[in-house]
Amino acid sequence: MAVMTRETAVAVVQKIMDAAYADDAEADRALAALDRAFGCPSGYVSDLIFWPKGHEPTAAEVVEQALAYRPFAL
Repeated sequence: MAVMTRETAVAVVQKIMDAAYADDAEADRALAALDRAFGCPSGYVSDLIFWPKGHEPTAAEVVEQALAYRPFAL
């Protein structure tokens, strides 16, 4: 699992939310890094940012939701 501090994760999420990246490839790399750091399935953090359930979350709320992710066994 990649190591990323909460503060770094919030900053990365905010950058994505602000569309402050050079191109889509940079955003894709950042989203993949967040998924790996949180141990989430691919695309999970992206869904939290771009297709939230309910109100539009802050970057800190996205990080909290991603940290709360727990896989389930079938």
